[in-house]
Amino acid sequence: MLLFVGLGNPTPDSENNRHNVGFKIIDAINKKFSLSKQKPKFKGLLTTGNIGNIKVYAIKPLTFMNNSGICIRELIEYFKIDARDVIVFHDDLDVEFGKIKAKFGGSSAGHNGIASIDKFIGKDYSRVRIGIGKPKGNIEVADYVLQNFDEEESEGIEKISNHINESISFLVEKKLDLFSSTVNNK
Repeated sequence: MLLFVGLGNPTPDSENNRHNVGFKIIDAINKKFSLSKQKPKFKGLLTTGNIGNIKVYAIKPLTFMNNSGICIRELIEYFKIDARDVIVFHDDLDVEFGKIKAKFGGSSAGHNGIASIDKFIGKDYSRVRIGIGKPKGNIEVADYVLQNFDEEESEGIEKISNHINESISFLVEKKLDLFSSTVNNK
């Protein structure tokens, strides 16, 4: 059993923000693998289904980015999912746009959604860091992550979503290095 978590903010005006790339990845996984219809549960939008022979839960927390851990803790306690079986998809400023880095554990590196999850379930879970690049010019980081993707970036995110779905078997098997190299070489 695995739990996929996509980080983002639940307001309609946040839908295409850089900070919401985790939600976009969960939507792509839901569609590709025909997971159940999204239902509001555990302070999030939950879907379930199978990828191969693995039972998968996928959630988009509705608690806003900075409180994502509240949703995740409720869900893993209810379904008795070990934190090691949680995989979180989130934006990362320190990764070049379009690149993906998957890792187990580590620090939040200043990402408030990850810091919240660390606070509520510890650090022993996997993270799929989706590169959004750094802001150019004098724009503040908070403003940058809350800006919408431009048209070219939106197309790039769609390609990234497809690459993730094509390589998801490595992620499900927790072969994070193989997943990262495969996704980035497509």
